[in-house]
Amino acid sequence: MSDSPPSRKASRLLSLGLHTYWRFSRGMTLGVRGVVLDRENRVFLIRHTYVPGWHLPGGGVETDETALEALDRELREEGCIAMDEPPSLFGVFFNNRVSRRDHVLVYVIRRFTMLQTKQPDREIAEAGFFPIDNLPEETTSATRNRLAEILDGQPPSPHW
Repeated sequence: MSDSPPSRKASRLLSLGLHTYWRFSRGMTLGVRGVVLDRENRVFLIRHTYVPGWHLPGGGVETDETALEALDRELREEGCIAMDEPPSLFGVFFNNRVSRRDHVLVYVIRRFTMLQTKQPDREIAEAGFFPIDNLPEETTSATRNRLAEILDGQPPSPHW
């Protein structure tokens, strides 16, 4: 009997099977995003290396991690930002673009410390503060919607 590697087709089927199992065996997924606003009312945005567009910093809440711990970790990793006070929870949004089980908590952070200037890395291609009225053209619609809800008083949507 040979120990040859599985065929490409068998490998894809195994991967598909594992992905299907993962999607349907997991409970609800939870993410956090931070709307970091400086004194000039500019917003901090990031551009990932692996998905298009400019986004609010954030990510998934890991096992044994609170939402605020996840937010703190993500802001430090993606923006070199430390919160100086607890953030304000703005809302909870259903993100059915990711899965039928995904929700995102959005927090507003107005008091923070920049630990250093964020340098590009494997995950973050670019990061910086932008005037609300002059966002990068590629800013995602979800990001623009959250900013309009927070800063312009637009009614919050239940959807990301």
